[in-house]
Amino acid sequence: MNRDQTHRYVILSDQRESKDLRFGDANPQAWVPLVSFLRPGIPPRPPHPESEKAQMRCAPSFRRPFGERVGNHSPRLAKLFVAALVAAFLLLTAPQSHAQKSSWRQATDPELASLLPARAPVEREHIETEMRTASGIVNARGRFIAGVVLLTAGYSADGKYSHYLIVQAPVRIGGIALKPGDYVFGWTRSAAGDALNVHFHEAATGALLGATEAHRIVGGSRVESLHIWPPSDKSIVQIGRFAIPYELGEE
Repeated sequence: MNRDQTHRYVILSDQRESKDLRFGDANPQAWVPLVSFLRPGIPPRPPHPESEKAQMRCAPSFRRPFGERVGNHSPRLAKLFVAALVAAFLLLTAPQSHAQKSSWRQATDPELASLLPARAPVEREHIETEMRTASGIVNARGRFIAGVVLLTAGYSADGKYSHYLIVQAPVRIGGIALKPGDYVFGWTRSAAGDALNVHFHEAATGALLGATEAHRIVGGSRVESLHIWPPSDKSIVQIGRFAIPYELGEE
């Protein structure tokens, strides 16, 4: 039996033993030893580059956090992921801040007249208010932050309190947190005369809540007994020529 006949005999024997054997589906590298043995002197065919790519595509892909692949590191994906998170955060928070400011407006005189009392309950007294000095702001939900000057002459509160304040939404005035409720505040001028020392109290009990400073408004401004500006203009409570900044809280 010559070499070619031996080659055919081996292949036919293998086909009889395994009917499922398919030369085209098998890995070409598995046949290199057999071909080299049967046909010496013929070098084995190198693997085709396309078959290597196909094997790589079929290989399992493992991922680390932020989309980094093992064996195929992509740090740029992590940077893009973080940038997308920051952009989403800014898009979500910016409209909320703008909506909060735009939802507040200056309260009208009829609204203030229906809200503020003609005689404010302060500790054990009911002190007259000067309604023409009333000022305040109101939001889209009908919540007010409004105040008015107290006419304290002849009352025990004379020299202690100067204004009555109604708060229906959380607010920080000069760093003093005020929950919804009724308050009074008074002030004394600083020794240098360039600021007011303002102290806030609970209207019902007179308990001191804190003190802050009102500074002179730069550039000059019309003198007003009280003016609570809406946040869309400037977030300040104006007393005379002085102002205290305020921050609205979440309801």
